[in-house]
Amino acid sequence: MNSAKKHYADGYLKATIDKRISYKTESQAPEQAAMLRTYLKDELETTLLRLGFICQIVDNPIEGKPPLLFAERHESDDSLTVLTYGHGDVVRGYDDQWSDNIDPWKLTVKGDKWYGRGTADNKGQHSINLAALEIVLKARDGHLGYNVKCLFETGEEIGSPGLRKYCELNSLQLKSDVFIASDGPRLSAGQPTIFLGSRGSVLFELTVNLRSGGLHSGNWGGLKRNPATILAGALASVVNHEGRILVKDLLPPAMSPSVKEALGKLSITDELMGLPIDTEWGEPSLSSAEKLLGWNTLEVLAFTAGNPANPVNAIPPHAKAFCQLRFVVGTRWQELEKILRTHLDQHGFACVDIKVQRGTAATRLDPDNAWVKWAEQSMKSAVGQDIAIMPNLGGTLPNDVFADVLGLPTLWIPHSYPGCAQHAADEHMLGSIADEGMQIMTSLFWDLGELHRDHLHTS
Repeated sequence: MNSAKKHYADGYLKATIDKRISYKTESQAPEQAAMLRTYLKDELETTLLRLGFICQIVDNPIEGKPPLLFAERHESDDSLTVLTYGHGDVVRGYDDQWSDNIDPWKLTVKGDKWYGRGTADNKGQHSINLAALEIVLKARDGHLGYNVKCLFETGEEIGSPGLRKYCELNSLQLKSDVFIASDGPRLSAGQPTIFLGSRGSVLFELTVNLRSGGLHSGNWGGLKRNPATILAGALASVVNHEGRILVKDLLPPAMSPSVKEALGKLSITDELMGLPIDTEWGEPSLSSAEKLLGWNTLEVLAFTAGNPANPVNAIPPHAKAFCQLRFVVGTRWQELEKILRTHLDQHGFACVDIKVQRGTAATRLDPDNAWVKWAEQSMKSAVGQDIAIMPNLGGTLPNDVFADVLGLPTLWIPHSYPGCAQHAADEHMLGSIADEGMQIMTSLFWDLGELHRDHLHTS
């Protein structure tokens, strides 16, 4: 543990992150496509080769999409194998929006905050993990006592195109006993966290298209249907004014005892969230932790009708709502279109069209799983405090690829926190969390070497 503290205190981690965020790996910007491969080759491959990995930068199985890097360090056929993951791409820099003229492509330290695009998502996080792995290798004279496989993508910020297909095509190559990676935020800045999956997400559109053009509201009001009024009524039949989902088939099954117990130990407060919580919003029988992590929410992301920027006295010809269902394991999300169609037809909204855009499955490892107990104990021994166990993240990650396609128990140990400004200007990580993260990951990677393949249930 002293080596981890020294690595942080001597500035090695800070220097590494500074170098890595200088790569403008904006996957949303087509002009930066070459930079994505450059980051994989010049930064990650160089580091992994030094640590004894065999590396391969591979083209995305979907033509025209960003590349991936697979690396493997094999010590023994009889040893445990851990798969880890990260992504080298970032969202756009929004260079002119940062406070105090901070350059998003250069690490700027102000107190405990380390500013820069990718510090929290995800370069800072995977840099901590790789540094911890190197520390353990040196401490064990070049032997970990287990095998490691790494998979890095460069398209996470555009929906991870090709990741699932790559894993399906290479499932034997990626076969492992456990998945350990870092992304997303902790429950709070002050509490180390393990989350075991993520809520799923599906986007869909509801549209009412009645005619080709608007009609004068004085001449036609009361005689012609208003698409916006109809759509507002349709939405209100699906989710009410208190945020409760009214369509039974869009709700999840009852929470299992282990999930309910884990959520019962978590406190979601105004202070933790940084803004007052609307306690009357959502399912009234649930705690804030259960609403955020154990239940489904349906959000209207945008609603358009007519010309909001310059309204005229006309009944609009059409209206559209962009919606999102965030859901947990057990939800029949693949049947979303069918469920909504049946509901809307039964409630007199047959004229509302439905278009499901895309979705990502929900995943959740049981909090009682032996790997969770092992990781919790290792982390607790490193930092001397209780660990928050989140059955799943409130947001969405491509964890379904690792949990469902590869069939792995998944442990996410985040090194960020809710106030990190992820995806926004002034993105940052906290130096204190980075320091703690180094100790946590060094402990985990050390303790893995003490395990045998039959020590834990790995399926």
